[in-house]
Amino acid sequence: MFKSRRVGRDDSWEGIVINKSRGMLDGSNMYHFVEVRLADGESVKVRISRRLWKSIVVDDRIVKRPGADPVRE
Repeated sequence: MFKSRRVGRDDSWEGIVINKSRGMLDGSNMYHFVEVRLADGESVKVRISRRLWKSIVVDDRIVKRPGADPVRE
């Protein structure tokens, strides 16, 4: 089970992308999400930028450091 949430500025995590999705949750804006499997085995679904979403594929590694946006590694 995963919890959908927006990435916080002070969050820090790293993991492997296991799924990509997008949707118009409010009917007017497109939101981009990835489901990430963290090192401890937990899965989280996070909202990311369109640019990052377009540049990654399943099995890519992404890292989120405090004060920065998630990036592909």
